[in-house]
Amino acid sequence: MNTTTLQPLTFTKNYQTAKIRLTSPILRIGGAVSQLNPYEYIQAGGKVYLPNQEALARVLLERGKLQQYIQKIEDKEDIKYLLDSIDENWQNLTDSYDNQVFPAIGISRKWVNGKISDLRPMIRNGFGEPYIPGSSIKGAMRSAIAFFLLKHREEYNTPKRISQIEAQLRQKINNGELRRKAKFADDKLFMSDLFEDFSLRYKDKNYQPRIGPYTDFLRALDISDSTPLLTKTVPNKKTGKKKTYNIPVVTEVIVSSHFNDDKAKYKASLYTEMIFNIRCEFTITLDVEMLSWFNHNQGMKLPFNSIEELVSICQEFSQIQWDGEYDYWNNINDNKDKRKNLDFESIRNFYEKEKCPYQLRLGWGTGMGGTTINWLINDDLRAQIRDTCGLKAPNFQAPKSRRTILNRDGDIRYVPGWTKLNIIN
Repeated sequence: MNTTTLQPLTFTKNYQTAKIRLTSPILRIGGAVSQLNPYEYIQAGGKVYLPNQEALARVLLERGKLQQYIQKIEDKEDIKYLLDSIDENWQNLTDSYDNQVFPAIGISRKWVNGKISDLRPMIRNGFGEPYIPGSSIKGAMRSAIAFFLLKHREEYNTPKRISQIEAQLRQKINNGELRRKAKFADDKLFMSDLFEDFSLRYKDKNYQPRIGPYTDFLRALDISDSTPLLTKTVPNKKTGKKKTYNIPVVTEVIVSSHFNDDKAKYKASLYTEMIFNIRCEFTITLDVEMLSWFNHNQGMKLPFNSIEELVSICQEFSQIQWDGEYDYWNNINDNKDKRKNLDFESIRNFYEKEKCPYQLRLGWGTGMGGTTINWLINDDLRAQIRDTCGLKAPNFQAPKSRRTILNRDGDIRYVPGWTKLNIIN
């Protein structure tokens, strides 16, 4: 074989591209800031305000309140009363450069009854606008592809068997190599074999680079960031009725599990900024010629050659998750806990359809099932991994807990992250 050192490769124009409309009931993508303290946001009335921190500091300095603000930070207290003392209409404050202290893109509807603490914000772009990163979409698709290749091993000649992965995981547990907070299933056990163990043939030359980014066949797949998730109202062409999309809301998320008798058990409440009733667009570009350069060193066939086939793979993975979630929720008994009324009837109704209506589950709160090959691994091994790497729950299936979202009336109504992908051109 004529082997040459790999150089950066030239892109061609032989590609497929598609604009995708993404819709979702509700989801959250976390950003670099995972959690905000009480002095970093204001809750008033039915809204939560995320300030432009520079503009806020400038106004506080100009009004002689900066030292008091610093004291609030040290005491980890909210700053609403401090703002009230400056201006009763503090929501409209601007600094000396005419920057809004509380821009519209930082205001969310408050669905939470009572005081919020430790708010988890939505990711934002450089302009402060919520959006869905292309990397998040591609990461969710990578999980779907890995699941697909392992499930259909005979058809695609996948080099790893689930039994091999399970044996390696059991060995790691027995040897003490898996520890608390370790990854659920180490990528090194199989991901590089699936995505990076490729040689490349380009312009009649064969390349055998070191396994890494150059040999990852998903180099041929580019996914753009979504359009900003800005609130907009769109009239329905058929009915004439208007519908509002991309509504930022601050929600209470219930973390629940169950007892031995499958009665629901309340664990905790988390407060998150999410986007409700999402509708946005992004672009998928598949460089078909680049994809043809990749030849798997162990003879594995590529799982897709078109955008349509990729979406179909995501749909299959979603169906497996959907069926698993249906089974989970239909085995849980409601419980009027002292702290929360754990009535999951709306969640059971959500999963009632036999065919999953969504193509991808992404973002925060999707759990092991949405981000790993969890559903292919034996139940008892999943539980062992959970007990080794996370919180122990002997004799319970893994994962044991789930996250559900309360609506504005305080009822458990939503699960996060389910998205539809519609090719619109």
